[in-house]
Amino acid sequence: MDTSLLIIQTLNGIQLGLLLFLVASGLTLIFGILDFVNLAHGSLYMVGAFFCATLTFALGSFPLAVLIALPLTGLVGYGVERFVARKLYAKDHLQHVLGTFGLILVFDTLTHMIWGPQGISIPLPAWLDTQVTLMKDVVFPTYRLLIIVSGLVCAAGLYWLVNHTRLGMLIRAGASNRTMVSALGIDIKTLFALVFAIGAMLAGLAGMLIAPITEAKIGMGNEVIITAFVVIIVGGIGSVKGAFIAAILIGLIDTLGRSFLDDVFKLFMSSSAAETSAPAISAMLIYLLMALILAFRPQGLFPPMVR
Repeated sequence: MDTSLLIIQTLNGIQLGLLLFLVASGLTLIFGILDFVNLAHGSLYMVGAFFCATLTFALGSFPLAVLIALPLTGLVGYGVERFVARKLYAKDHLQHVLGTFGLILVFDTLTHMIWGPQGISIPLPAWLDTQVTLMKDVVFPTYRLLIIVSGLVCAAGLYWLVNHTRLGMLIRAGASNRTMVSALGIDIKTLFALVFAIGAMLAGLAGMLIAPITEAKIGMGNEVIITAFVVIIVGGIGSVKGAFIAAILIGLIDTLGRSFLDDVFKLFMSSSAAETSAPAISAMLIYLLMALILAFRPQGLFPPMVR
């Protein structure tokens, strides 16, 4: 096995894992604290990408576009909570699923009306469109390293927010007993709206970061939301730490499986059989992991927050 390729694909897996964490952390906060199943969370990932694409061309600066698109995506998340989610909190999870599935269709249609059917490619500034030599024979794109660093900074910031700030204390208290928090004079509706907005900004940031590599396109959120649910199930619903570890694990399994599983299969089967079966098996690996977790530890790798 080529060592340099292994290192590069490991970094790619970490990058994918951190992007999944940004989406899944907001999803697990909303699900774990608000007890709300939000299928439209992936649409906020898409909205963030399109906001960033539009602002990049308008302002001529990708970093500045990200800074402005983040609060705009948070406002969209706040609007979703205020006008849709808040009316569904008292309903059962089936109503949540139906309502937010309808939101997916609304977001996709609005995106088509505003930006058209074609995707938008986001150009990177010259200083990001380069490569870094990490060690002999290991060259890695600068922008992908920036994604890894950004993901780690966001993970550290979210940990600090949840565990070491007053807002985080209220979030944890609301997760444990929302009725008692309301009785103590805390505006629980505003608190829930803030949680929703934070989750929207995290998902939107993931969309902004991936768009220069792929593109901002209609339906891109539908592709990531399934994997994000796998992450929170494996990590434990409501656990930010669980979402982080599960996202990295799933990112590595998915990337390394697609890269090297055929080489493993060639050790005990013909090359043609390995090349035929490996792609199908690698696509199933994260779902096999989820099935194992559900079978032997249904609460996830880490205990979820108490609701």
